[in-house]
Amino acid sequence: MVSKILSVVGARPNFMKIAAICEAIEEHNGRSTGRRIEHLLVHTGQHYDTNMSDFFFNDLELPKPNLFLGVGSGSHSVQSAKVMEGFEGVLLAESPDIVVVVGDVNSTVACALVTKKTWCSRTNDKAFIPKLAHVEAGLRSFDRSMPEEVNRVVTDALSDYLFTTEESANLNLEREGVPSDKIHFVGNVMIDTLLRHRSKAMESTILGDLQLFEGAQLKPYAILTLHRPANVDDSQKFANMLEAFLEVSRHVPIIFPAHPRTLKQIQEGDLGDYFVDHFLGKPDPWDSRVRIRLVPPLGYLDFVQLMSHAKVVFTDSGGVQEETTILGVPCITLRDNTERPVTLQHGNVLVGADPQKIITEFLCVLQGNRPEPKIPRYWDGHSARRIVRILTEEQGPACLSRASAPAEPAVIEIPRHP
Repeated sequence: MVSKILSVVGARPNFMKIAAICEAIEEHNGRSTGRRIEHLLVHTGQHYDTNMSDFFFNDLELPKPNLFLGVGSGSHSVQSAKVMEGFEGVLLAESPDIVVVVGDVNSTVACALVTKKTWCSRTNDKAFIPKLAHVEAGLRSFDRSMPEEVNRVVTDALSDYLFTTEESANLNLEREGVPSDKIHFVGNVMIDTLLRHRSKAMESTILGDLQLFEGAQLKPYAILTLHRPANVDDSQKFANMLEAFLEVSRHVPIIFPAHPRTLKQIQEGDLGDYFVDHFLGKPDPWDSRVRIRLVPPLGYLDFVQLMSHAKVVFTDSGGVQEETTILGVPCITLRDNTERPVTLQHGNVLVGADPQKIITEFLCVLQGNRPEPKIPRYWDGHSARRIVRILTEEQGPACLSRASAPAEPAVIEIPRHP
């Protein structure tokens, strides 16, 4: 039986995914009569800003990482090389049975490559290559210009366990020739974390902090998250999108928690006139109606609270598409494609960077012309438990393959959008 699992995090989207797995392993150790899992958490330091890392560890009650590589920023190649160099030493020192990587960031693919090219050894044992488990496998945008897509494809090709979140991912892997006994349809660990922490998030004071109440009444507002190079690196394209958001802001305030990279592009592109800056002070209420409200990056609980009550969310983030699906909040995705097509069946809509489409879809939200929200299959809060069960072979190594999916979960009530 598996005795040692090493999990890797590196960037903000990883934290929400690995939190559920950490909890499921702890739960396993608390109830198992067999061998306990020795679990090590490695943080590569790909996201090194306090607001992008430490806040999330605190909010998600993640254990302190056993090892921190501190790779920091750099180009895709430089950052990946630093992760690979640091992670090789970790593998040789720890010799885990299984390495768990999540998502599609540079840390994911770098650690996957090192895992499958490193021979580990223990006293009196034969040398071995650790097994590799990819959580959130099989997602495809079919756009190889996206670095994340390359990371996904390479990681999946190397993995021994491929844990999928939706049916499209299963089909993608099968088309790519992945043996069916490696594919395990378990659901979405990000949703495990969201459901677990949602009640705690409701204690956040972020709505009052951002002056979103008028008396005791919560005002309608929108959220914007924007960070992908395809959207923010071209200052003219970015400015055209901001013009559309200015039009939206005439109807509802737009709250924009700025990713550090996006903030840098705003400064370098001389786009500051589009924003009223919460970094510097509280906005005048009139100013919020003609400019976008720029705020610092938010912790997980604050963002869940803010997202839960939003009239609409504009985003180019994959994870936000999934979270709004569960929360029943309309999502307008600022991309031409998505690797999460199940969200398109549950209220998400793609508009790319087209200003007119942004405005048109927003007006549809105002008019209430949106489908009723539904829960995708197996997004029930138990995905991480299924993963740990498979990795420890408590019910057989292929117990949750596509041919043997888990029982239909209990119905989860979707909150009505305010």
